Amino acid sequence: MGQIRIAPEVIEIIAGLAATEVRGIAGMSGGVAGGIAELLGRRNLGKGVKVEVGEKQCAVDLSVVTEFGSKIPEVAAEVQNNVKRAIENMTGLEVVEVNVHVLGVAFKQEEKEEEPPTPTHRVR
Repeated sequence: MGQIRIAPEVIEIIAGLAATEVRGIAGMSGGVAGGIAELLGRRNLGKGVKVEVGEKQCAVDLSVVTEFGSKIPEVAAEVQNNVKRAIENMTGLEVVEVNVHVLGVAFKQEEKEEEPPTPTHRVR
């Protein structure tokens, strides 16, 4: 009938979304180029993901930032399982490797209570 080929970018997006679904992941780290693209308003769904795709198999490398206080080995293992499951279910490719590189830890910013604005009288 023909061949079905899945672009590496598609697998990058699947892997990136599956990784960010895991509790304890603050985001993906795409390096300097990814940060510049985000500043320009372009959201790259495959940011921090590199894939190698064959005809029946693929390997994935993820660069992530974890949340402060999370157990990094547990979060990384859950990312590996979630990414492997998502790619295999959606593409039919066998995932032979999911390498998780933790490049940083994000601290939660404390929410500051806003003080009600003081009324200013422009006219007396």
